[in-house]
Amino acid sequence: MSRLSLRNPLLTPDQIAASPSRKRGMSRDLEADLRAYGCHLIEATGIVLRVPQVVMASAQIMFQRFYYLAAFQDFALRGTVLGALFLACKVEESPQSIRDIINVLDIVIKRDRGYPEHVADGYDAEFYDLKNEMVIAELQILRKLGFNVQVELPYGLLVNYLRSLQLTDHLEIPQLAWNYLNDSLRSPVYVCFQPETIACAAIYLAAYESRLRLPSSPPWWIVFDANGDDVVQAAKAIKALYLRSWPRVLPLDAAELDMHLGGNLLGHVDSERAQRWEKEQPSIQIEAEVPSEPQNVGEIGGGSAAHQTQTWSRSDSKSKSRSRSRSRSRSESRNSYRNTRSPSPQRPSSRSKGKSSHHDRSDRTRSRSRSRSRGRSKRDRSTGRSRDKDGRSRDPLLHRDRRSRSSRYRQDSYSRR
Repeated sequence: MSRLSLRNPLLTPDQIAASPSRKRGMSRDLEADLRAYGCHLIEATGIVLRVPQVVMASAQIMFQRFYYLAAFQDFALRGTVLGALFLACKVEESPQSIRDIINVLDIVIKRDRGYPEHVADGYDAEFYDLKNEMVIAELQILRKLGFNVQVELPYGLLVNYLRSLQLTDHLEIPQLAWNYLNDSLRSPVYVCFQPETIACAAIYLAAYESRLRLPSSPPWWIVFDANGDDVVQAAKAIKALYLRSWPRVLPLDAAELDMHLGGNLLGHVDSERAQRWEKEQPSIQIEAEVPSEPQNVGEIGGGSAAHQTQTWSRSDSKSKSRSRSRSRSRSESRNSYRNTRSPSPQRPSSRSKGKSSHHDRSDRTRSRSRSRSRGRSKRDRSTGRSRDKDGRSRDPLLHRDRRSRSSRYRQDSYSRR
């Protein structure tokens, strides 16, 4: 029975030399390129999503571990990238939505291949296929790793080691060592050495680049529980990343992997890029068109929103100018009519504009009262009610006055007294 340990699980030299992909006939260089490209996609997607560095590092390490237990021919690289990043967000308690991860990774891939950068619709078949790939890949990563997703990172150790060596105030070494740790995630260093060795290798490379001699009696790495040979091997593995020339296009799934092995992937990507840009060209021309004359909304049909907005704005401006000209002509005609017309003798000159006399107001009140009385009499005839001499309505069914509740209550109280 093996003991549970929080240390990073390491691979043996035999497992590294005979990986599942290499057993299936894949070359060593292609496997290294696919590993580096998958880590690049994880890092670029995490930067756009603004997740912590711990999430991106954990996802890349789980990605490296998975492909030492599975083959690239069986599990697509794109799905594994989605599943590793989604799982790392859960493990490091920095959750991200499935849609955000899929859309950002899709944009990163399109940018790498030169495709038009359009966000995928959340309800089309392509989105649901990527979502299924993500969920299946997450389950496969957990199954292959035996649910052991513990990742120990060397970033904290690097800071402590630099303080012990009194190099935190150096102008170049801290930043160089940090960069080496980030770049080493694209190599199998994290599945071959413990964090202490990786931190010492980053310091060793940074000091070598800055031409700074580190303590040698006793050797400085012994103080940090690291082996000198392992430190040199890890440094060589990190340095080998900068000596390779990366291919321009790498396969993302099994179909593209077959085309890559046959030498047809680059031509396929170029033709796909040309077709997608040809589909984009008509829409770009429609958006750039501006009509010479204003059109109706029905004539525009299925044009773009910008096209309709420009047409509506021009028609609105013309209608506003016409209304202004009409109001101006009306005011001019009104003024000319007032100047030509003589004042009426019946109208007193003391009356101001916009005000009515006392007689006019009294006439209006009399007409309103007559109309109300006519309407009231019509309602009484229709309902069969009659009125007394005071004008109060009487109900023929009850033969009594329809008085309010308060008046009846007062009358009853007086009668009791």
